[in-house]
Amino acid sequence: MKRGLVKLVLATIAAITLVGCGGTKNEGESGTFKIGLEAGYAPYNWTQLTDVNGGVKISGSSEYAGGYDVEIAKRIADGLGKELVVVKTEWDGLVPALVSGKIDAIIAGMSPTAERQETIDFTDIYYQSNLVMLVKNGGKYINAKTLADFSGAKITGQLNTFHYTVIDQIPNVSKQPAMDNFPAMRVALESGVIDGYVTERPEAISAQSANNNFKMVEFTDGFITSPEDTAIAVGVAKGSPLKDKINEILRAISQEERLEIMDKAIKNQPAAQ
Repeated sequence: MKRGLVKLVLATIAAITLVGCGGTKNEGESGTFKIGLEAGYAPYNWTQLTDVNGGVKISGSSEYAGGYDVEIAKRIADGLGKELVVVKTEWDGLVPALVSGKIDAIIAGMSPTAERQETIDFTDIYYQSNLVMLVKNGGKYINAKTLADFSGAKITGQLNTFHYTVIDQIPNVSKQPAMDNFPAMRVALESGVIDGYVTERPEAISAQSANNNFKMVEFTDGFITSPEDTAIAVGVAKGSPLKDKINEILRAISQEERLEIMDKAIKNQPAAQ
C-alpha cells in the first residue's frame, strides 16, 4: 500500500512538473501565438532578409516573413494579447504541424475546403479571391479568355491544392505534375517547361509586378469553383477556443482595411518573390 501510494505521489509530482514546463500546457496559456506559413506565396506571405515594411522574424532563422498573412496575423496576435511567432513550414506540413500542436494556427492563404475541415477547423473568411492563370508575357496565351483557349497547353498548379484539381476542367489540356511551391512554378514558367499555372488573382498580380516576363490571364468563361475554394481563412485545431476569439478580431477589420493591406502587400513584396 505504502509503495503504491509513493508511486502515485511521484507520478502526480511528475505530471505537475510537466505542465509547469509546458509538456502538457493547455491551449491559451502560452504568451505566444505561433502561426505556420510557407513564406513563399506572395503577396500572402514571403521571405525577406530584414524587418523592412513590418517583416516578422522567422523562428529559428535569420530571415523575416512579410505579406498579407503576416499583417493579418499581427492584428490577431495583438487582439489576443500575445507575441507573434512565425514558423516557416512547407505547405504539406502545415496541417500536421497544427494537429501536433507545433503551431497554434495556419495563416497561409489557405482555403477552408470540405476536405481540410475534416481534420481542422477554420475561422471566418479574411480574404476572398478568384482563380486566374499566370502565363509568359509575349507568349501565345496572353490573350486567352476562356478555358478552351488553353487546349493543349502545359498547365500545372501547386501540390495538394484545388488549383491543381481544376485543371481537369480545361479541354484537352496537357496536365503537368503538380509542383511544391510557387517559386518553383515561376521558374518552370519562365524557362518554358510549362505554359501556365493556376493561381489566385493576388498572387498573379504579385508575380507580374515582380517580373515583367509574366502575365495574368483573367477569364470571361473560367473555372467552376465553390465559394469556399477561393476563400481564405485561418486554420485552427479541432474544437480550439481560438476560433471564436480570432473571429471576433477579424470582424473588427473592415473590408476597406483588408483591401488596403493587400494593396500594400503587393507593393511591398521583394522583387525576387
